Amino acid sequence: MSARLVPALFVLAVLAVLAGLSLFTVSETELAITTEFGAITGSHYPPGLHAKWPWDMVYKFDRRILSQSYNGETFLTNDNRGLIADFYIKWRVKDPVRYYSAAGGKSDLAGARLADIVKDGIKSVVAQRTLQQIVAAERAAVTSEMFGQASQSAAGLGVELVDVRVQRIDLPDDVAARVYESMKQGFERTAKRLRAEGEKEKNTIEATADRRQTEILADAQRDALRIRGEGDATATAIYARAYSRDPEFYAFYRSLQAYDRSLGRDGDLLVLTPDGEFFKYLKDPDKRRGAK
Repeated sequence: MSARLVPALFVLAVLAVLAGLSLFTVSETELAITTEFGAITGSHYPPGLHAKWPWDMVYKFDRRILSQSYNGETFLTNDNRGLIADFYIKWRVKDPVRYYSAAGGKSDLAGARLADIVKDGIKSVVAQRTLQQIVAAERAAVTSEMFGQASQSAAGLGVELVDVRVQRIDLPDDVAARVYESMKQGFERTAKRLRAEGEKEKNTIEATADRRQTEILADAQRDALRIRGEGDATATAIYARAYSRDPEFYAFYRSLQAYDRSLGRDGDLLVLTPDGEFFKYLKDPDKRRGAK
């Protein structure tokens, strides 16, 4: 190798090292800041290639949503009952400068501090309610209140709290047994009250229906008697007019009806004198009519 090439290669190597120390890239999924001897000198770099001083340090943070779960956390209710809760948090870096200042750029440390903030929010919400209120309340309402309190505190870390969800709420065995018994008694009291109210309503409806039935039947019977009386009166008037026109024919017709109802039935026995009034049309109808 020529002696002239050594200095040139050395200069090229130094330039390559300086270029490597002076250039950095930021991807679509990252946020970056630069510091000079610990002081922040640049932030909010867009994706692409960027330049810096060789002695500057570059810190990159994941800008995607991060998730972390926490299991078996214990909280006390307003009536000093213990609750065991499992929850998870979703968050992402929103302000890299504040995030670096608050957590030193360490996601584990930021996650731990954020978890403490969320735990304080859950503790505050749980401490304001009794165990029965927490069990009976809608989970969405409790989560919403807890999320609102934690979001304000999380902003100081330079992160955005995306979601907080309580996955499971459990009780210690001794507390669970007492709560179950208390809830059972409460539901039994409610069931008895509802049954009593239903029975009262049932009796009221039945009494109203019976009274209405009695009124309808009474009105129907009254109308039936009135119509039957009017019909009988009309029939009597018709019979009277027919009888007045031909009394002998009317008497003959009535006798035929009596014969039909009294004679010609199996097993019937009728004892009458031959010269009785009942047989006057059977013995000699023509003579009877002529005599009349």
